[in-house]
Amino acid sequence: MKRPLVSPLDRNATKEASQMADFYEETLGFTPNSLFTMMHRPRIAAAFLEMNQAVMENKGRVTSSLKRLLAYLSSRTAGCRYCEAHAIRAAERYGSHQDKLNNIWNYKTYAAFSEAERAVFDFAIAASSIPNAVDDTISDNLRTHWDDAEIVEILGVIALFGYLNRWNDSMGTQLEEPAAEDGKKYLGKNGWNRGKHQY
Repeated sequence: MKRPLVSPLDRNATKEASQMADFYEETLGFTPNSLFTMMHRPRIAAAFLEMNQAVMENKGRVTSSLKRLLAYLSSRTAGCRYCEAHAIRAAERYGSHQDKLNNIWNYKTYAAFSEAERAVFDFAIAASSIPNAVDDTISDNLRTHWDDAEIVEILGVIALFGYLNRWNDSMGTQLEEPAAEDGKKYLGKNGWNRGKHQY
């Protein structure tokens, strides 16, 4: 794309945009351009923020770092370079071990990952595929390691990032420099680049 479909608002354009920017400063260290694009319709941005907070809230074993790693795999499966970079940056910021960050695509065999994590990641890839590839084998394996409420949390992350993948790839959202740096750092060796998100 030659430019994003819609330009993001300035963070100081409205009171709502400024307040939302403050929340994301903590999460990512900057406010995503995607949020400022949503702010053209503040109710959409507010609804997204509420869903984001509900989905990413910690309730137990589905940790912040696990949620961000599965968000990365979900975004990778969907092909959204913007969301891949954001998810891997957030995974680092929320405590994922360097070993896991560097070897996420080898999760099936890499010793740092548990069988419970492998079940989540298999599910994330299957649920993010088109057509959907969740089957009895994947479901049974997920249920072996996680209870119903935890599975709802896990699928909440996948569904949230499904929305973000569609939003950012269709919008052609410009990737912010801090996320681009982490994308290169952790994902570049596996072929990641900014794709359509560079202007």
